[in-house]
Formats: sequence, C-alpha cells, structure tokens
Amino acid sequence: MTDLETRAAPSRAGALRRAAPALAGYAAVRALGLLALFLWSEARDKSAYTLLTARWDALWYVRVAELGYGYEVRLPNGDVHSNLAFFPLLPWLERLVAAVSPLSYADGGFLVSLLASLAAAWGIFAVVDHVYGRRAGVCTVLLWAVLPVGIVQSMAYSESLFTALAAWSLYAVLTGRWVTAGTLALLTGLTRPVGLAVVAAVWVSAAAAFAREGRAAGPDVTDMPADGTTRTRRVLAMLLAPLGTAGYVLWVGHRTGRGPLGYLDVQAGWRNGFDGGYAFARFVAEKFTSFPAALAGVGLILGVASVVWLYVTGVRQRQPLPLLVYTGVVTALALCASSYFGSKPRLLLPAFPLLLPLAVALARTRTRRSVAVLVCMAVVSAGYGAFWLNGSGPP
Repeated sequence: MTDLETRAAPSRAGALRRAAPALAGYAAVRALGLLALFLWSEARDKSAYTLLTARWDALWYVRVAELGYGYEVRLPNGDVHSNLAFFPLLPWLERLVAAVSPLSYADGGFLVSLLASLAAAWGIFAVVDHVYGRRAGVCTVLLWAVLPVGIVQSMAYSESLFTALAAWSLYAVLTGRWVTAGTLALLTGLTRPVGLAVVAAVWVSAAAAFAREGRAAGPDVTDMPADGTTRTRRVLAMLLAPLGTAGYVLWVGHRTGRGPLGYLDVQAGWRNGFDGGYAFARFVAEKFTSFPAALAGVGLILGVASVVWLYVTGVRQRQPLPLLVYTGVVTALALCASSYFGSKPRLLLPAFPLLLPLAVALARTRTRRSVAVLVCMAVVSAGYGAFWLNGSGPP
C-alpha cells in the first residue's frame, strides 16, 4: 500500500469547493429519484413520503426512538422479531431532532438520512479524490447515486448514515488522522452490524503502518520515519474503533440475559446469521428448478460474479489497504449472510469502493460520453426506485 499518510489534506473550505460538482450532481440525481417516486406514487394513490419514512425498517427505527428497546413481534411460525436487532445511533438522532424541533420521529429520520446522504457523497468524493483525483471522485459519487437501489439513500434507513461515517473514517485513515478515524469507526459500530468492516480497516491499516515502521527501523537504516505522537494516536484509534459495536452487542447480551452471544440470538429470531453463503447458494440453485425462474438465477449469478470481479479488479489496481479491507468485509457479510436475500443489494450499498474500477474507466472517457452514460443511468435508476418502492420494496 502506498503510504498516503504523508499527503496533505485540503482545508475544509477548499475541500467543499473541490467537491461542489460531485455534490451538485448527487443532489440532482436524488431529486430526480424523489420526483419519479412522487409521480409514480401519486398515480397509484400512494404517499411517497410514507414509503420513505414509515415502512419496513423505518418503522422499527421510529419505534426505538419513541418507545425505546423491548418491542418485539412474535410470528405464527415461532420467530421473534425484536427491535434489539436495530443499532441505536439513527433512533438517537431521530429522538434528538424531535426534541429540538416540531418534527416527528419519522420526519427526523428522513432529515437525518437526507443530510447523511450528502455527507456520504462528500466523504466518498474525498476518499476517491485523494487516491485517484477529482474527476474519478465525481464519477464515483454519481455512480453511487445512480445505483438501482439508490433510492434507499433517501429513506429513513441507516445506510446513508453508515456510509457517511464509514467514508470519512476511511478518509481519516488515508490522511493519517487516526483519532478521528477511530472515533468515526466507533460511531459506525453504533449504526449497523457491518461497522465491523470499518473497525477492521482501522486495525489492519494501523498494524500495517507499525509493520512498515518496524522494517524502516532495521539496523541498516539511520533515518527513523516514525514519532511517538503518531504511534500513540494509532493505538488510541485501535482502542476506540471497536467500542461502538462491542458496547451495543454486550448491552444486548446483558439486556436479554444471554451473555455475549445474546445479539446473535436476537438476529436468529429474524433468521439472520452468517453461514458462509450456503443459504444464498441454495436459494440461487432453487431458481434453476423451473422456468422462467431460471432467468432470475442466471441474473443472480451474474450479479455476484460482477461484485467479485469488481473487488478483484480493485486488488489488481492496488487500491489502498483500508479500502480493500473495508470493501472485503462489507461484501463478505452481505453475500455470506443467511438474511432475506432481496436485501443483499441494499446491504452492498455502503461498499462504494467496488465502484472505483468503473469510475476510473469513466473518468478517462470524454466528458460528453460520460455525462450521457450517467444521465441514462440516473433516469433508469429513478424509474426503478419508484417502481420498487411501490411494489415489494426493501425489507
């Protein structure tokens, strides 16, 4: 990995000016998606705002904000859906917004998601601009915006909040701001279980930095590159990073009386777990028992193959170590979990470094061509998002 810690980061005002084209493009794509959702919902006599703020997981977050933890639903088959499965940072922010404004908890969730999606876009740009340059950064942000499931970025879900915290934590690692990286990693651990990916990125990057310094301090080297303050900050980052995830998981274990593994029991009630991809593989294989379901099976295989190809391409392009570690863990947790299979594209949403090979290639094309490609993708994404939320939608 290139030692990117030595590269200077721009000032905050300069960084915002540099990111302005990416943020403007991102806002335009999201506005188009919301407009399409509004028009489609009106035609079907539905409320677009309800679809964004008061269905599926958004309802569970609101219940946590309003009533606290302890709410559960017992299904006829014996499954127990407990709101302890939902990490607390988004509900805390919803409660804060409701406490300081006339907005409801659901309104607060939408507002947090709206602001967090912009922060996520800025963070993604900052990371990619730092590694590959401004044009690639703009392309990555726009590709992230036009993903087929991009409408989730505007929902009262935790994906946008998590991606914002994760992207800025990765940027802090890349620029050597270790305490900031560890603190943001702590917050990702209070947002989603996949906060472990950010913790892993911080730990592996810090360990690699220590290893590089150890080699540089060999008997044949007279110039010592490290200083005590930097080392102390790295250690502090490593200590801070896992506290969010560990704290919530241990609290759930105490709350349920089931010890450190109590959170796994809560997830099991939702039929969520990590089985190495066995259940997902069976799900895909079952598609080939009939037609036209086999076509869906082919599509799923191509989708998984594309994700793997993008990750392998990132390795070959020598992406920085923290990005590879983060993306690898997010992808593994998404593809190898036994959770509801329709949610896997949404679970991959935070894995924005997967888009880097495409963004770099797009950045090398002529501006007119890249704009045409992105506009077409934005229109398709807006239409799909409107159709999706008015249909089965994301659980």
